[in-house]
Amino acid sequence: MKKRKHGSDHEEHADESWLLPYSDLMTLLLALFIVLFSMSSIDAKRFDELSRAFNTALDGGVGVLDGFKTLDQSTTPGRDNQDLQKDQSKDITQASTKKQNDDLEKLRKKEQEDLEKLKKQLDQYIKAAGLTSQLDTKLNQSQLLVTISDNALFASGSANLKPESKKLGQAISKMLKQYPGYEIIVAGHTDNQPISNNEFRNNWELSSQRALNFMEVLLTSSSLDPTLISSTGYGEYRPVDSNKTDTGRSKNRRVEVSLMRKYTDIDTVTNNTAATADASTTK
Repeated sequence: MKKRKHGSDHEEHADESWLLPYSDLMTLLLALFIVLFSMSSIDAKRFDELSRAFNTALDGGVGVLDGFKTLDQSTTPGRDNQDLQKDQSKDITQASTKKQNDDLEKLRKKEQEDLEKLKKQLDQYIKAAGLTSQLDTKLNQSQLLVTISDNALFASGSANLKPESKKLGQAISKMLKQYPGYEIIVAGHTDNQPISNNEFRNNWELSSQRALNFMEVLLTSSSLDPTLISSTGYGEYRPVDSNKTDTGRSKNRRVEVSLMRKYTDIDTVTNNTAATADASTTK
């Protein structure tokens, strides 16, 4: 009879080496969740620091985290193209604006040359005709202004043009005709002395009729475009001098022919208009 063995065979212990890759896997999963959390928090600086730390700890060099970008750094599909198109559109707009500004500046320069030439012609005519005390020209940022004293055109209290004033209107009209396309405004002005005759009720009517009559002379003397010319009367309400003296009142009684610029600096014109209004108010 065989001798019975004491106890059972010693059971072999299970191999526990699998725990090592398992722990590594858990570590990597933890790292992945941390990275995903970092990406969702949209903190580029923190993600970069975390990426460098993991790459150094795990591989000691470049790792997969270098291929990721946070939402701040990444772009959605097609976003690069959209940004490129926006940049190109911006460049095109800037180039177009620059060209328009350059073209406008050329037109302003040509207009300035033309108006200076016209002013010179008018001044030469005024000097040759001995009308320097009755006519004046001024070129500013909004217009070429021809100021004509009322006694050069009309008898006192009348809106009927003197025979010699028609010749003046014809000469001015022929010079204006050389530069077509400009708006022309004829404006009548008086002093503040009440009108005292049966023809006009007030200075409004007198100034308006004078402007209208002189405008008609300009139109009939040459082929000026009637759609670009108009007349208006301001009465005594836009004086250029004080109405307290005879000299001042004589300056206020006038007809103005304005050749309006086509290419103006809006800010400059606005400032000049405001300054003129203020000056008129203080007088």
